[in-house]
Amino acid sequence: MRWKLPLILYIATWLTTLGLRLDHQLPLAFVFYACGAVSFDVLWEALVDGLKYSAALMLILTCHELGHFIQTLQYRIRSSLPYFIPMPLGPTGTLGAVIAMDGRIPNRRALFDIGISGPVAGLVPTLVCLYYGIKWSYIVPTFNSNGMSLGEPLLLQWMVKWFYGPLSPDLTVLLHPVAMAGWVGLLLTTLNLMPVGQLDGGHIFYALLGQRAGTAAWGIFYVLLVLVAVYQLWHWTLLLIILALVGVRHPPTANDAVPLTPGRYLLGCLMLAFVLIGFTPTPIQFNESEPQEKEPQWECRVDSSKHSVAVWKIDVGCQERVFGVGMDLRPWEPGVSLETAPLIPLLDRE
Repeated sequence: MRWKLPLILYIATWLTTLGLRLDHQLPLAFVFYACGAVSFDVLWEALVDGLKYSAALMLILTCHELGHFIQTLQYRIRSSLPYFIPMPLGPTGTLGAVIAMDGRIPNRRALFDIGISGPVAGLVPTLVCLYYGIKWSYIVPTFNSNGMSLGEPLLLQWMVKWFYGPLSPDLTVLLHPVAMAGWVGLLLTTLNLMPVGQLDGGHIFYALLGQRAGTAAWGIFYVLLVLVAVYQLWHWTLLLIILALVGVRHPPTANDAVPLTPGRYLLGCLMLAFVLIGFTPTPIQFNESEPQEKEPQWECRVDSSKHSVAVWKIDVGCQERVFGVGMDLRPWEPGVSLETAPLIPLLDRE
């Protein structure tokens, strides 16, 4: 079994996921450190934030791939070690991982166990990361500026509402690094659960329906094409092209007559239905706003003992507000000077 390339890619994916988070966190912390606003501890906390994201996401992906790999050993099917896919560009740092496997699957039961073991094994740490990550996240003002935001699947919306209740339109959740890793794990898991081709969902779908799954998979594929065109979800075009080239119809097993147990049928249906609450059709949303007439001005006041900072932003029309990271945010009110503005924790998370 070849192990050098999988090991190199595994280490590279650690580095790209860590580097992605540091690219977001470290510059801001360094600016405050350079101007004497915060101590070196804040820089260290930014590095720890990156490690939290990277470790949580790599745990999710490793559990997912080990679920597949262990089942291939159980059924004595030749397979490679997981090939992790580093992605230095983009919002996630990785495109997941794949396993090269012998296409001669003995029966539908083996196909089902191999296909579903990865999503189940990866979904457990994903849900744990989402639970604790959202618990450790912050409520912040919704900035009215050009930028990028994350799509929110139903499951994430329900969990946020459970922890924080309904949020007003001018407030949003700043995800903790562990919650961000859970969001990425949820996206990759639900993508893999699409019931077409050689995806995990395609394996499960064929195991449930047998050769009838081929016609149904093409029907689902055409529905996806229509949805992409109608709702202008052009960012999924490349994925659909790849699915069409690889094959929408799943190949048969050596013995399709071997039935699934009732428990497997139930679990398979539940996993495929999970896509409805775990998937978001627009993972990355680009926000546009009216052009500003002048550049905003920023000042800060620091409580060095708590690594906290109050940031004062002067918006268009001289509407001053206090922004930052924390739970005790409130709009700036006339007559409140910067010296009495509320302190807001900066990168000070559990």
